[in-house]
Amino acid sequence: MPLDPTVAGVRDYRVATGFTPLYTMSVDQARKADRETEAENWDWHEQPAEVFDLDIPGPTGPLTLRVYRPKSESEGPLPVLMYFFGGGWVVGSLDTSDAICRALAGKVPCVIVSVGYRLAPEHPFPAATDDCYAAVKWVGDNAAQLGGDSARIGLAGDSSGGNLAAAMALMARDQKGPSIAAQVLVYPPMVNDAVTKSMDDNKDPMFFNAHSSEWFWSRYLAEPADGDSPYASPLKAADHSGLPPTLMMTAEFCPLHDEGEAYADALSRAGVPVEYHRYEDLPHGFLALSSILDTSRKAFDVIAEFLRKRLGVN
Repeated sequence: MPLDPTVAGVRDYRVATGFTPLYTMSVDQARKADRETEAENWDWHEQPAEVFDLDIPGPTGPLTLRVYRPKSESEGPLPVLMYFFGGGWVVGSLDTSDAICRALAGKVPCVIVSVGYRLAPEHPFPAATDDCYAAVKWVGDNAAQLGGDSARIGLAGDSSGGNLAAAMALMARDQKGPSIAAQVLVYPPMVNDAVTKSMDDNKDPMFFNAHSSEWFWSRYLAEPADGDSPYASPLKAADHSGLPPTLMMTAEFCPLHDEGEAYADALSRAGVPVEYHRYEDLPHGFLALSSILDTSRKAFDVIAEFLRKRLGVN
């Protein structure tokens, strides 16, 4: 299919204004550019009742969590959704994922916990997974402090955050806890050395592309062999059974499409309940376009419906 007309307009604007791909920049330049393009808070959803940061013990020092408490009439504890921001493990922050977390808190009556994990290349794999799992374990032990229910924990993330969410589901299974009720994976990278049609087809410099993927992986992994770990490349896990019900979203014009689809297939073959949505005319990163793209807003509705079902909320 052709690009969605609104997205095609975004592409035309980038061409006209001299858009520079992150993979042509230094790490510091890429982080600055990423911060400057972060989504502003959207007005199409209800805002959370409360947002605050707190520090918990991390593997190498304090680890910052950002907590979003929704407006809710429930008198009991709410489910908890742990969110891992995207950015190729190199760029991104609690701030760049703030709009998405606010939207989720506005759509689903659950406590959202976003994790401020360490970034590569200063802190290559497994620093991010170590931080994220420390946060998952802390929430499993301390959910009640946040008004949350430790028996109803979900994981979610977009792009590299989806990779981390999948890794956390594997780690929680392998290390006996905490119990995870659901995972939402939005256009995630699932393997470090993908050789796929979607990787070959998507090299448009106006969007995240195959060159972007290579650039981020080369900075996330200190050595290519580290990508053989299932916690770096969840598709390489020997066993995908016992993982939580999964919502997988991929995009047609995304180099990661085929590996996301392959992961959904692997989970399904292992007996994991999977809902798979392929967005035919959109590129990687389409959730961030929800201020101008109706399809993106509807994708949030799909996520909300899945989480309501799997986390047991009305």
